[in-house]
Amino acid sequence: METFKGFTLTKKKIVFCLLLPLLIISLVLSSCQPATETTATTYNSNAVLNLYGIDPLTLDPAVAGEATSQEYILQIFSGLITLDDNLQPAADIAKSWKVSGNSTVYTFTLRQGVKFQDGRGVKADDFKYSWERACNPTTGSQTAATYLGDIVGVKEMLAGEASSISGVKVINDYTLQVTIDAPKSYFLYKLTYTTAFVVDRNNVSQGANWWKQPNGTGPFKLKQWSANSSLVLERNPLFYGEMAKVASVNYELWAGVPMRMYEMGQIDVTDVSLPYIDQVTDKSGSYYTQLMTVPELSFYYIEFNCTKPPFDDANVRRAFSMAIDKEKLVSLVYKDMMQKADGILPPDIPGYNSQLKGLEFNPQQALELIKASQYGDVSKLPSITITTAGYGGAISSYLEAIVNEWRQNLGVEVTVRQIDPERFLYHMEDELDEMYDTGWIADYPHPQDFLETLFASNAQNNYGGYSNLEVDALLEKAGVEPDSAKSLTMYQQAEQILVDDAACLPLWFGKNYVLVKPNVKGYNPTAMGYPKLNEVSINK
Repeated sequence: METFKGFTLTKKKIVFCLLLPLLIISLVLSSCQPATETTATTYNSNAVLNLYGIDPLTLDPAVAGEATSQEYILQIFSGLITLDDNLQPAADIAKSWKVSGNSTVYTFTLRQGVKFQDGRGVKADDFKYSWERACNPTTGSQTAATYLGDIVGVKEMLAGEASSISGVKVINDYTLQVTIDAPKSYFLYKLTYTTAFVVDRNNVSQGANWWKQPNGTGPFKLKQWSANSSLVLERNPLFYGEMAKVASVNYELWAGVPMRMYEMGQIDVTDVSLPYIDQVTDKSGSYYTQLMTVPELSFYYIEFNCTKPPFDDANVRRAFSMAIDKEKLVSLVYKDMMQKADGILPPDIPGYNSQLKGLEFNPQQALELIKASQYGDVSKLPSITITTAGYGGAISSYLEAIVNEWRQNLGVEVTVRQIDPERFLYHMEDELDEMYDTGWIADYPHPQDFLETLFASNAQNNYGGYSNLEVDALLEKAGVEPDSAKSLTMYQQAEQILVDDAACLPLWFGKNYVLVKPNVKGYNPTAMGYPKLNEVSINK
């Protein structure tokens, strides 16, 4: 999922780190150590959980494609399926499901008694409506093709050739039948993404800004939202699942430096940014016992625009990749808070290949690759611009370092163009230069979510236009292969080709540090970085 990793922005689809003016880069959360359980007699049910945040770009589940908005949507809305603590598909509004013998027809049985926050009951037809709305071209979803595209009839609806999804049938009020185009081991995972969440048609009919007063099904309701100031979620008393243990969650929006706010007791949780890492990892310090070190299923990289010179030439892509000393950057820029990436799949995800051979740092060979390219010499390369996101013109320290390495090791001047994050996230196709600074955090723990979603020729998120028929064939075969071991081997083969071909410039995998106040229990972000806030409690 895109992730705007700026100052305490949390993650999911494209992830890009940047330096906000007057603010410090905050590293986002992911899967963490389990917290101590609390009982009903030890926590304050009237407590307020105080967090740092920034304004969401949207609260429309069908449209949201970045982490900041997802952070709030996941608390306000819900869907058929969720991910359990082991990151496996689990029942949510769907209490159970059956799969046909050929693994293409899914029949979901919905819980009875689930209600929208205004009290209206949720039925199977509400899901059909929600998915068809997401796939209606007028909605403008940039995620529907990725997360619903396996369903028969979705492609036709997205193309404006159909007014409904033929593969979605309402059997009765509490039974929904879904037919996909081929057996896909990852299909249920996709339904955990917010594009598949249910929305209230009456709410949507209120106009374009309906989502500013959303009527969801999640554990929290949106009580108040003052732009650039605060956003307050309150406990949803009609929630069908585990009732929230705090009365409300108060997000202080753009309120200052989170670490300072944490020190002053203004917020209960904070991500730890680079300048404070030594302080919080000091075992003799006051913060060490409040620290959670959380691995992240994330991948940060430079995307080449393979449709434009000079990166339509693989030798130039390889040269730019081999001119970057990633070990030095991780050590000096990030103080080893990140892990160098040779490939695309992060550690701990199925299919991670510890034997993968990356493009090594070798400036001399990089120059030889430029000579072997169609350009023959650095002086003949066209002008190159890299696009990044941010506010106020200040770019991230790591991007500044990368641009300097290209200057020192290749003799190439790369211009940095910074654009507004919303423009970057939702209009990338219109803004592409020769490269862009980006990343990805897993929506679900499957190699398909990285390799196919980002690099298949027809992938919605393949903004760089990379295309390789051999990779496409391997990814397609891997997706339908019933033998897990064979499937993962094919994904690894595809990944090695992508690395050899320099489909992108891998930088690093995420690893994050989070401080949680001692009286806060149950704050357990998943590997994708989102805690279930209804499970969080505050001791009396």
